[in-house]
Amino acid sequence: MDRRLFLRRGSLAGITLTTTGLAAFGKIPMQKEVFDNQFLNNPDLEEVTIGQLQQQMKSGQTSAVALTKMYLSRIAAIDKAGPTLNSVIEINKDAVTIAAAMDKERKAGKLRGPLHGIPILVKDNIDTGDSMMTTAGALAMKGNFASADAFIITQLRAAGAVLLGKTNLSEWANFRSSHSTSAWSSRGGQTKCPYILDRNPSGSSAGSGAAAAANLCAIAIGTETDGSIVSPASINGLVGIKPTVGLWSRSGIIPISATQDTAGPMARTVRDAAILLGALTGVDTNDAISAQSQQKAYKDYTVFLDEASLKGKKIGIEKTHLKGNEKIVALLQQAMAAMVKQGAEIIEVELTKSISELGDAEFTILQYEFKDGVNKYLANAKGNIKTLQDVIDFNIKNEAAAMPYFKQETLISSQAKGNLQTKEYTDALAKSLTARTLIDSLMQQHNLAAICGVTNSPAGCIDLINGDYDTGVSLSSPAAMAGFPHITVPMGFVHGLPVGISFFSTAYNEPALLGIAYAYEQATKHRKKPTFKKDLLS
Repeated sequence: MDRRLFLRRGSLAGITLTTTGLAAFGKIPMQKEVFDNQFLNNPDLEEVTIGQLQQQMKSGQTSAVALTKMYLSRIAAIDKAGPTLNSVIEINKDAVTIAAAMDKERKAGKLRGPLHGIPILVKDNIDTGDSMMTTAGALAMKGNFASADAFIITQLRAAGAVLLGKTNLSEWANFRSSHSTSAWSSRGGQTKCPYILDRNPSGSSAGSGAAAAANLCAIAIGTETDGSIVSPASINGLVGIKPTVGLWSRSGIIPISATQDTAGPMARTVRDAAILLGALTGVDTNDAISAQSQQKAYKDYTVFLDEASLKGKKIGIEKTHLKGNEKIVALLQQAMAAMVKQGAEIIEVELTKSISELGDAEFTILQYEFKDGVNKYLANAKGNIKTLQDVIDFNIKNEAAAMPYFKQETLISSQAKGNLQTKEYTDALAKSLTARTLIDSLMQQHNLAAICGVTNSPAGCIDLINGDYDTGVSLSSPAAMAGFPHITVPMGFVHGLPVGISFFSTAYNEPALLGIAYAYEQATKHRKKPTFKKDLLS
């Protein structure tokens, strides 16, 4: 099912800094040495990896505090001034303090792991029990300060990462309207694509995608229900991982779907994404499905990164992607040739047609599960918003600010649904979950290591009047509906805009997928830093 057609059905989907954000920036010391720091003057740092940062800190050439100040300065210069990407919705005023604590531990000989002292941005639908709000980009949720960290944030802090701030997103993770514009929220405004600024960076993890691509952080975290990690990762020239549902806990994340939701890494390299993936695994008693990851999860996925991982592997190419836009087809054909050169066997398969027939069932499920999940989340949230109906009422009362471009049809249609015992829901769930059987059967039939295709087409133009439009090919839905792992890697460029290639497989098969993705990445190395062009003709 095409992701943008799904968005059009309303299923998934440069403004000034917020008052909180301005206050936070005001408290960050911006000494002269920040701008003279070697990392700002060294253009190679713009694509720096976690491993390189760790080596710099180990040698004493830099520190977590210096890195944190550098990234905060870069956010101020690029995100809020200059190109005005508008990817960061709020700065963590405790970021430098956290970094100083990590430097103190390092000096004392305590190292927590590869994320120790590494600056990271996370999506604004993930709870952080600190001075930052969790709003899903909605004005209705302004003032919602979580009482505790989401489970994955607890894991992130334990790993020693420095939480820089939160990123903008498509409001309510693009589950508000059938005419929405991705990367826009009533609290955060419109985020831009750093490659060509009048282009949409996609969503819903738009801010995480644009920020990581523009080197405003070392790595970022997004969330996905259907396409919301892999789509912005592809469009922003990143590696994105949608893990198996259950590999990462979802507790403390504003939900859409208990069946399909997951958070995941967004990074510039497969290795960095693999580092983050392992650090945040773990069983959470507040998310029952995470128990299924026992004996299936790893704390270090980098051990599976082997440049020879494509050798002898059979890869199924989605045959419908071999027709259409000639430039995109050419990129896929080049990718296939590169995989064959690495020893892979390529066969054509067709899956998207069967999956597209499940699209209506998927949307039905999401409406029911959104109503159930968001009501449970809001019941314990701060402020006056305690139910989905409260959100709808707030938006009507504050229409000029909350709904200036598109409305809230999806919120309203979800509110009209019953509970999770309703026959319409249980029938739709049974139908949608056949996606698992379709994928498993196809892979077993052809002895496939992965199914592969174009993640999605290049970025479309930002259009707040008409909303998102269909730009062509997409491959997010099969793995999303099945709850299976999905990795996208840069595949090349069309008119200066990135296009990603997807690999997905069966549940908890992240090790094999990471190996394949790494082998492809190392053989092709298509990632390029953005140039912040004003428009296509600039």
